Amino acid sequence: MGVLVGLVAGIGLVLVWLSCWEPTAVRRPRSRRSHVLQDVLVQAGVPNVSAGALYAFSAGVGVVVLLVGLALSRSPAIAGCFALMAVAAPEVLLRVRARRRREGLRDVWPDAVDHLASGVRAGLSLPEAVAQLGERGPAELREPFAQFAADYRATGRFGECLDLLKARLADPVADRIVEALRLTREVGGTDLGRLLKSLSEFLREDARTRGELEARQSWTVNGARLAAAGPWVVLAFLATRPETARAYDSAAGVAVLAAGAGCSVFAYQVMRRIGRLPEESRVLR
Repeated sequence: MGVLVGLVAGIGLVLVWLSCWEPTAVRRPRSRRSHVLQDVLVQAGVPNVSAGALYAFSAGVGVVVLLVGLALSRSPAIAGCFALMAVAAPEVLLRVRARRRREGLRDVWPDAVDHLASGVRAGLSLPEAVAQLGERGPAELREPFAQFAADYRATGRFGECLDLLKARLADPVADRIVEALRLTREVGGTDLGRLLKSLSEFLREDARTRGELEARQSWTVNGARLAAAGPWVVLAFLATRPETARAYDSAAGVAVLAAGAGCSVFAYQVMRRIGRLPEESRVLR
């Protein structure tokens, strides 16, 4: 009995001693780029893919393109240029897909807000009004809201289910709607219907204005992209001739490739900045 008491007392003293020290392995906060990239993955429709997996896949694609380029052109400099492009290609394609899906959702968010406002005016509770979007809302948004309904039936915790919904949608419009619902649930109020109606009108007007601007500038943007990609398409054809490819392995050839790559990247970024429309960021994570 004395041994047992001593053992329990010793364990208690060790636990008290350990509680006086901070844990050695502290989870580092995610950087802003990690948050943005994870939002891009969710918006592109691949939420189960992590940023690390994307980087690993990009590196693998770069290695494959490098080996294929060496086999076809016998020029390390040219193969290295196309390998660097291949490393950046997966993230670029994901961002393009995420942008297209955001543009598609921009047209259906007003309808979703109208459905939510109708449910609130009909006397449904907030969880029921949100959950019914999984059955009657726009088809593009039914899956995440159906998952919200399943989460709420399983836990009954409205706040935690709203957080999961925000993570699944990764959309600034969804963030505003969710936080308005959370605030109404916690402090009460009768202005939710008016707020949702105003938000719906604003979203429709914003979608209409953006559509007109994008239609007017689309041919200019596509022409700039073609101009940026044109020299590299020509280089790919020239690399099929061994005598031409060997010319780029010299110091002057590498300098030409580096200067061309720098000019292409700089010009493309300037084009994007000039033609970029303001995008709403997620400030209510």
